[in-house]
Amino acid sequence: MTQRPGPSAGDLPDPVVTLDDVRDAARRLAGVAHHTPVLRSRTLDALVGAEVHLKCENFQRVGAFKFRGAYHAVSRLAPEQLARGVAAYSSGNHAQAVALAARELGSRAVIVMPEDAPAAKVAATAGYGAEIVRYDRYTEDRAALAHKIAEERGLALVPPYDHPHVIAGQGTTALELLAETGPLDALLVPVGGGGLMAGCATAATALAPGIRMIGVEPESGDDTQRSLAAGHPVTVPVPHTIADGQAVATPGTLTFAVNRRLVDSVVLVSDDEIRAAMKLAFERLKIVTEPSGASGLAALLAGRVDPLPPRIGVIISGGNIGLERFLEVMR
Repeated sequence: MTQRPGPSAGDLPDPVVTLDDVRDAARRLAGVAHHTPVLRSRTLDALVGAEVHLKCENFQRVGAFKFRGAYHAVSRLAPEQLARGVAAYSSGNHAQAVALAARELGSRAVIVMPEDAPAAKVAATAGYGAEIVRYDRYTEDRAALAHKIAEERGLALVPPYDHPHVIAGQGTTALELLAETGPLDALLVPVGGGGLMAGCATAATALAPGIRMIGVEPESGDDTQRSLAAGHPVTVPVPHTIADGQAVATPGTLTFAVNRRLVDSVVLVSDDEIRAAMKLAFERLKIVTEPSGASGLAALLAGRVDPLPPRIGVIISGGNIGLERFLEVMR
């Protein structure tokens, strides 16, 4: 486990987002995004030795937390920009979220997705009416491709994590969780580009001073852990992991600025530990999670949280996985 270095007050940037920004996002999302359930399990509590609260974003619209940030960001565009349309790049969940947000707000979306994106996520994105442009995640720069398309077509680019409105929208996840549970001792959050963690850390540390914010990454995608240890963003090779939603090579500029201030530590989990968490969620908790969505639970089950606090929250970030892919991962 790598602890976040403690920068002095002089080198802390101004807040990218505030608790008020997250609350404003919650007002915009009211009646649009689902208020997802918080699951409790005596079996899980007994297994880990703590009181565990699972915030189940696998029941969010599009099956993942990403709808919160995408809808919030798209809803803030001017009417003339909505008429021109939006662009995004994503391995799947942000793609679906932007596609649905654009449809809900009377706009159109062009989404850059990797050629090896899960088929269920590609089909859902197309089903929401988006135009899909494919690329090779190991040889092409998705952000550069999306920027080029946006510029050529006059589209507003909605990045998957590195945007204040996206971060604020994702923070409503923790806002809801703590409103239901009260203060928690720690919160486990899956980390890809860092938007979910940045938003949740902004809300949680303001509402529950002293809460430990613990990020979770796959072992092959430890860019945020390395970056926090180095004190600056670090790039790793494109991760090869079953957690496709966390296959990010470097943290976002804005998300890193937030997470460097507010995240206490980042822990790593193996693909096998993620599989074990998915299996337990399916067999004992009766919920389906995608690999990225189960990484926080995997860290808890694998004993990565030390010392273990009495009351802990875990974000189940998504459940978008098709039957064939689920069986393949389990095998």
